[in-house]
Amino acid sequence: MHQLKSIHFPHDLSGFSEIIDVRSPDEYAHDHIPGAINLPSLNSKERAEVGTIYKKNPFEARKLGAGYISKNVAHHLSTYLADKDSGYHPLLYCWRGGMRSRSFSFILQSIGWNTHIVSGGYRAYRKFVIAELERILSHPQLQFRVFSGVTGVGKTKLLHQLSDQGAQVLDLEGLANHKGSLLGAPKSSEQPSQKNFETRLWHCLKDYDPKKAIFTESESNRIGCVHCPPALWKKLSESEVINLALDLDERVKLLLKDYPHFCDDPEGLSTLLEHLVRLRGREQVTHWQELIKNGQWSEFTRSILENHYDLAYRMPGEDNSNYPAPSHSYTLEDSSTASYQSLASNIIQNHIHSSM
Repeated sequence: MHQLKSIHFPHDLSGFSEIIDVRSPDEYAHDHIPGAINLPSLNSKERAEVGTIYKKNPFEARKLGAGYISKNVAHHLSTYLADKDSGYHPLLYCWRGGMRSRSFSFILQSIGWNTHIVSGGYRAYRKFVIAELERILSHPQLQFRVFSGVTGVGKTKLLHQLSDQGAQVLDLEGLANHKGSLLGAPKSSEQPSQKNFETRLWHCLKDYDPKKAIFTESESNRIGCVHCPPALWKKLSESEVINLALDLDERVKLLLKDYPHFCDDPEGLSTLLEHLVRLRGREQVTHWQELIKNGQWSEFTRSILENHYDLAYRMPGEDNSNYPAPSHSYTLEDSSTASYQSLASNIIQNHIHSSM
């Protein structure tokens, strides 16, 4: 066991055939190294059982854990790992580089595979991510360009067009899997944990050139159930803001395309709106629910924009906003893809090339 090879962060992981997270499925779901697969040495139930026994009898817990690990590794060898050739070169990690990863790695190494473990395990990786995020976001040359604008102007759509045209983009809503409002929760998947959100954030930013603009959109500090790390929130407050505007009718069209799942679940949408009774009053919410019941989607979308979202919008530069006043403003002709493609090209020319 003492001959196991290990790596420390920072480390180039591209040389490994695969990264294997040997922790339980619950731990893996909470956060993991980007690109890692999950081959548990102990499943969630087994881990809990071993942990409970360990508090009273460490010897019996280790013996039980060894049996479970042997059984589970044997299963992985006969299934997922069965077709790996002699050149297979995996990197393994568990919570802190202890029994789970070392036992699993020892078996793979005994077979003849060139196996490494992460020294300190996930805990060391997590410390590395926190330190790296702080370093990246405190870089004196790092510059964000923040798009502001009321709900429905297509800030995310513009970010996608900028990314397609080669610009550096930070899509916070995409990383958080949430559109940042009451109705912004994903339909068929969950948000990441705070730790996994920060991992995604680091993974997005780590290869960007801090001397070139990074485009993002103005968000609240909290995006669904996750929040911006303090260093990011501070950096955004110091960034240049570019305001976007779009005609109300076009905003309605765009939102109806972006939220098609609400039309498929009118009852669920009506239930969500109950959360707005305290803020907008029973009469207004009942009116929205009637529009939904009658299938008047354009009328509902227009009304909730005018009577909720536009009223709640914090204009950059105002006292209650984290963002400075916009330095530039652009008005889109319509909500077509062509309009956003054209604006993206214009912005790249004016806000990247002109500053190089």
